[in-house]
Amino acid sequence: MFMTVKYLIGSAGPSGFGSRSTAEEVTEACTHISSITAIITGATSGIGAETARILAKRGARLILPVRSLTSAEEMKARIFSECSGSDIIILPLDLSSLASVQSFVSRFLSLGLPLNLLINNAGKFPDRHAVSEDGIEMTFATNYLGHFLLTKLLLENMAETAKESGIEGRIVNVSSTVHSWFTGDGIQYLDQVTHKKIPYDPTKAYSFSKLANVLHAKALSERINEMKANITANCVNPGVVRTHLTRDREGLMTDLMFFISSKFIKTIPQAAATTCYVAVHPAMTGVSGKYFSDCNELMPSNLASNSKEALRLWNFSDKLIAEKAQVGVKSFV
Repeated sequence: MFMTVKYLIGSAGPSGFGSRSTAEEVTEACTHISSITAIITGATSGIGAETARILAKRGARLILPVRSLTSAEEMKARIFSECSGSDIIILPLDLSSLASVQSFVSRFLSLGLPLNLLINNAGKFPDRHAVSEDGIEMTFATNYLGHFLLTKLLLENMAETAKESGIEGRIVNVSSTVHSWFTGDGIQYLDQVTHKKIPYDPTKAYSFSKLANVLHAKALSERINEMKANITANCVNPGVVRTHLTRDREGLMTDLMFFISSKFIKTIPQAAATTCYVAVHPAMTGVSGKYFSDCNELMPSNLASNSKEALRLWNFSDKLIAEKAQVGVKSFV
């Protein structure tokens, strides 16, 4: 009850920010942002678009991986209308395709740019069962596995950038409180749902992908530490917000759910605050492998806190990528 009241009134936590803080507010003191280059997935709408707008306003160079070049150009124009001097590069990417991820990384590396910040924000919540071109359940492929490979292929560049610039690199995975809804054996579940051995439940598929995002950040943080790279990896819960993520699920039940929870729903500027705080705030220096909500550290679910499960998922993902994409990337296991 106490936590609910704190959330509703926007009471600040130890960070000095709370549920009603906005992305603009949490980045006010972050003068170093003009020195960084950031990749933000899912930046054409919703939380990703607000994150991109704020970072561009603070002077960051943005690399925007997109499925729709039309939507990206519209987003770019909106940012330019507010920040005419913004440096924004648009590159094609379909996160559900491992080949597309590899192609994006090749294009980015060919530009010879540094990389200080990677925000794995894009998400999909499909209403119907589908598999990716690589034969993987679509929600998992888009929300998690594509980001897993993207991060892995960019990690060396980020480590080099951090070493040469002296600026700490940061990786931020955008998850959800829904990650705690998944229980059981995730890898077994993925096999069952991919091959239609069990009925498809969109919410369960989504919650597993969000759990995987948390476990990814946990395992990634440990591997970065082994590399002795000046990079952190954390995970965030943006809170309850109505964005285009639910576009496949519009209808009476969706409308009713949002009406009932209306007092808990954040605006998009508020929902982007935790991502921006973890991505650029000086107070986050050296903090890694943690989970944040309302701009403050929070314990994720028991399953998401399990180091053995994080390692198990990492090893499984490594093997899956090797089988599906035949990618010659280094293993940190």
